[in-house]
Amino acid sequence: MPNQAFSRRDFSRTAITSLAAAFAMPHLQPLTQDRHAVPAPEGAIRINFNENNYGPSPKALEALANCGHIAARYPFTSSIQMIAALSKATGAKPENIILGCGSSEILRVADAAFLSPDKNVVAAEPTFEAVLEFAGIEHASAIKVPLTPDHRHDMPRMAAACTSKTGLVYICNPNNPTGTIVSGSELRDFVSSVPPTTLILVDEAYFDFVDDSSFASALDMIPAHPNVVVARTFSKIHGLAGMRLGYAVGSKETVDAMRPFLDQENSNAAVLAAGLASLSDVENVSACRAKFIATRNWLCGELKKDGRGYTASQANFLMIDVGGDVQPVVDKFAQHKILVGRRFPSMSNWLRVSIGKQPEMETFLAALREIVPAGGAKSA
Repeated sequence: MPNQAFSRRDFSRTAITSLAAAFAMPHLQPLTQDRHAVPAPEGAIRINFNENNYGPSPKALEALANCGHIAARYPFTSSIQMIAALSKATGAKPENIILGCGSSEILRVADAAFLSPDKNVVAAEPTFEAVLEFAGIEHASAIKVPLTPDHRHDMPRMAAACTSKTGLVYICNPNNPTGTIVSGSELRDFVSSVPPTTLILVDEAYFDFVDDSSFASALDMIPAHPNVVVARTFSKIHGLAGMRLGYAVGSKETVDAMRPFLDQENSNAAVLAAGLASLSDVENVSACRAKFIATRNWLCGELKKDGRGYTASQANFLMIDVGGDVQPVVDKFAQHKILVGRRFPSMSNWLRVSIGKQPEMETFLAALREIVPAGGAKSA
C-alpha cells in the first residue's frame, strides 16, 4: 500500500527535526545539489551531464521572452494547459498525469508514496541513482542487480528479486549511464511477472533518442498493469534542463497516491510556457533527434575503427572502455577544457560521454585519441 501523506503540522515537525539533524551533520550534502558538478571553464566543451547542447526550440525561447505578462500570476492555468497538451501527446487522460519539478521530483514522490522502512527498492547497478538516494530518506533498503555482460538490465534477475517486500522497482530505459535499452518484449514479460503490489517505475527520460525498433514505451502497458508508472522530462530532447519540468503518467490510483507528496505549485510559469511551445514544435524535436542520432552513429563508427569497446547506446550519451581506471582520463580531458562524465564505481574502466554537437564530438575524439591511444583501449 502507498504511504499516507503527512498533515501540514506533522510535516512542519518533521522538517524542523530534519533541519536540526542536517545542521548537526555538516558533512551531509543535499540530494538536490549534484555532488559531481564542477564549474565549467570559459569556452569548455560540456558533454558531461547528458544535456542538449543545441538548446531549446526557437518557439520555446520566444515563449520565455514573452512570459512577462504571466510572471506575476500563479501558474494554475498554465499547469492545466500543460496537462491537457500532454494528454493529447500521450493518449492518457488528464487525471492520469502529474507534473514535476523535473522528472527528479517524480522519482522522489514515487519513493515517498511507495517505500518505507519495511519495503525495499530493486534497481540495476549502475543506473540513475536518484531513486536509490531518495529511498534512503524513507529508510528503505536497496537491492542492486548487476547489469548483464552486454551492459543491459538483467530483467529475469530483477524480477526474481521482487517480492511482497518490494515497494518499488526502478527501470531506466534507456539506462543512464550505459544508454542500453530493455526491449518491449522483455519489459512486457517483466511487468507480468512482478507482484502487482510492487510499483514499476519506468524512467523514459531518453526515449526520444531511441531508433531501435525493439523498444516499446511502458505507456501502453499501464491500462493492463495499473502498477506501472512512466516518468519523462523536458530536460533532454526539449533542451530545458535548466528550467526543470517533468511529468508522470500512470493509473489514476497510482497517480493519486503520488499526488499528495508533490510540492505545491511545482512548475513555474516560464517553464510551462516554454514547455508548451516546445511540445508543439514537432519539427524542431524531429530535427534535433536526427542530429543526435547521426552524431552518435558517427562517433560509434569512429570508435569501432579504433577497436574501442563502447556500449550499444540508444540515448544521447554512451560509455567507452578506456582500458583502465577512468578518473585520470576524466582529469586529462578537463585539462583540454572538455568536461566528460564522472567515474562510476561498478564500471570504473568506462567513460560516459554525452553526445554534443558534431564539431564538439570531433574535438572530443581527437582528444580521446591523444589521451587514450587506440592500442591502449580494450575492445568489448
